[in-house]
Amino acid sequence: MKCVILAGGLGTRISEESHLRPKPMIEIGGRPIIWHIMKVYSSYGINEFIVCLGYKGYVIKEYFANYFLHMSDITIDIEHNKLEVHQKGAEPWRVTLIDTGEDTQTGGRLKRVASYLGNEDFCFTYGDGLANVNIAELIAFHKSNKLKATMTAVQPPGRFGALVLRDRLITSFQEKPKGDGGWINGGFFVLSPNVINYIGDDTSVWEREPLEGLASDGQLAAFFHDGFWQPMDTLRDKGQLEELWASGTPPWKSW
Repeated sequence: MKCVILAGGLGTRISEESHLRPKPMIEIGGRPIIWHIMKVYSSYGINEFIVCLGYKGYVIKEYFANYFLHMSDITIDIEHNKLEVHQKGAEPWRVTLIDTGEDTQTGGRLKRVASYLGNEDFCFTYGDGLANVNIAELIAFHKSNKLKATMTAVQPPGRFGALVLRDRLITSFQEKPKGDGGWINGGFFVLSPNVINYIGDDTSVWEREPLEGLASDGQLAAFFHDGFWQPMDTLRDKGQLEELWASGTPPWKSW
């Protein structure tokens, strides 16, 4: 099974970093967040990726083209123009990097890579969020429903701690409780190739007409995930992910 990753957005809400590189290349623990996402999928046996590039896509191309340089020790023989790689840190990945346009919307990006999908169901996710979704269970759930699309639904945590009250007496503090109880789009989709028929052109936003069309046709299932889920929208989010990685037991690390 293949995995398509959206990696072309501007990342304006984290512009302090994204003005230098695309958002999926912002690092958590010294590795781009897209690397963490791919490692999660790879731990479930998914090693073929299609990356939808846009804003500063050449940075992502250069990263994977020079993967050995980033991940291994090397000796450079300048006199003889030779490079020797030590302790090769290769992944069993096949990565197809497609320029889907700098201004293309999320649905349009998916449609632009349609010719690379083949005839099998595929995974689809965003290049800026981490979770401990059980990908194997997600795929099995999708296949059992025999629908065109499955979306992982999550309940995001609140931004602030909450007070636990009894009348006017504060009895304790609750650290980042769940939000308002509503379920939202957590990414981590499994899709049939014919979802492309729900996408118009480059201006099509995946989260609008395509998903709304699938829902109205009764072709969109929800896979409920109540474990860890964290998008990286702001520097605050990045800092939280960095702290979790530094702890030595980041919840999304399944490898």
